[in-house]
Amino acid sequence: MDTITHGIAGALIGKGFFSKREAKVAIFAATLGAVFPDIDIIADAVTRDPLSIVKYHRSLTHSFVAMPFFAVLFAALTPPMLNWLKRRYPSLHDWEAPRFWKLTLIYMVGIASHIILDGMTSFGTRMWWPISSKRVAWDMLFIVDFVFTSIILAPQVAAWTYSDPRRTHRRAVRNWVLFTIGAFLLWAIAWPVGYGFHLWIAFLASAIFALLFFAPAAGGFGFRVSRARWCQAGIVVMVAYLIGAGLLHHSALARAKKFATQNRVEVDRIGALPIPPSFLDWDDAIRSNNGVYEAQFDIRNAQPPDFRFVPDSPPDPFIARAFDRPEVRLFWNFARFPSIVSFAAHGDHIVEIGENRYSDGQRNGAQPFTYELVFDSDGNLRAEGWLRNGLRERNLQRVPPSAASVESRKAAE
Repeated sequence: MDTITHGIAGALIGKGFFSKREAKVAIFAATLGAVFPDIDIIADAVTRDPLSIVKYHRSLTHSFVAMPFFAVLFAALTPPMLNWLKRRYPSLHDWEAPRFWKLTLIYMVGIASHIILDGMTSFGTRMWWPISSKRVAWDMLFIVDFVFTSIILAPQVAAWTYSDPRRTHRRAVRNWVLFTIGAFLLWAIAWPVGYGFHLWIAFLASAIFALLFFAPAAGGFGFRVSRARWCQAGIVVMVAYLIGAGLLHHSALARAKKFATQNRVEVDRIGALPIPPSFLDWDDAIRSNNGVYEAQFDIRNAQPPDFRFVPDSPPDPFIARAFDRPEVRLFWNFARFPSIVSFAAHGDHIVEIGENRYSDGQRNGAQPFTYELVFDSDGNLRAEGWLRNGLRERNLQRVPPSAASVESRKAAE
């Protein structure tokens, strides 16, 4: 899940469940704890290892095993940092830190919210690292879920809107306009990237936001609801949304299992993946011994999904040599529904290991997370790395193999 949404979720928890006297520091701690695990992206920025996102992201900082140590560290550092800030900025004199163990608990709640929400995505997270390197992925949410983000952000904005009666009308209008613009911008952006939805949904979202921001003014109801109550209501809706997503995932996965059973597919890996922007759209994927079966469908359609089969290229010496590479074996374990394509081009032979988790399973341009190996006609590895125009072109670029890797391969031969 994106870091911004994690921070919004942490703030929602902090505002909903911690006392007013310590609220400011508690909200800060819950928010910091919720965004902290993504600090591991620094490894991706400082290393030239093309597989850094596979090796380092969502491991140590995303682990329940390491969580208590980070929480204790942050809880120990917070009071002296707060005292320093108070001396520098007298306006913070009323900020008060909770007791050490309570502050530790708040940081743990924030970090835990991040780990759990990442576990609900299709990318998954290694939440028990280093005890286990298995990537937990419950496949309930897409990595960026704007509906989920709106659910956890809107109650906080509504609470702020009704916190000052003199400014409520102006704030309500401004917030409704901003949320409406966001809905229509999302509609405009979704079509070019292949996840379009009907325009009427944007109008419906605007109407819901209008109801949220204007209706509580009737009878002064909104002014009698505390910020904590607003946020607690948001948490209830958030949990309901997650339960609904879990039930729909169960239904979508059952369709994949039924297809595999009826067609006697030899299943290596199987899953039901959410497709943005709605949790009504799903992608069933099955990795067999020679390719990937995939079907995309609306869960409301009672008809069996129409699966298509994307076969692997037939085994050849280049594929065998590719799987001798530790990088390829690492990526193969990371990829959940990988495909193998082997072909000749411009005097070279190319092997591509694709990941169908974030694509339609076809070779229409580069898939996110496609690892490529280029061999010369004699079978010598010339280059390897991410295929360009994949997830992030700055990092997903082909890189030459290291001299040590070349020597180790020659020695193995």
